[in-house]
Amino acid sequence: MAGRPAAVQDESTITVAAAAPPLIPVLHEGTGRLALPVGGGEEAALSTVARDAIDLFTGTAAGRIRECASPECALLFVDTSRPGRRRWCSSAACGSKDRSAAYRRRKAEHDS
Repeated sequence: MAGRPAAVQDESTITVAAAAPPLIPVLHEGTGRLALPVGGGEEAALSTVARDAIDLFTGTAAGRIRECASPECALLFVDTSRPGRRRWCSSAACGSKDRSAAYRRRKAEHDS
């Protein structure tokens, strides 16, 4: 994130998790689902998430991973906005809180 390379230990943890067999894709009534394998369901779920993380961190969206600008939020998101300047994980949640707080600060300064 932000041009910083991942720590070797973090890369190793993700790689080890991705090495386990992933969840099994299943087609049922025209809908794709992921199913747990017999035994090792937790490892399969973690492997699937780790594989998706590797794809994200090494793919075209890697440069668009952002941290929410809200001081009360620790979420990461992929900025898919055209200019690439999105600030919050959710405009409706964190963005709204931040804009409301800024409005209250401006109003308090104006009223004093």
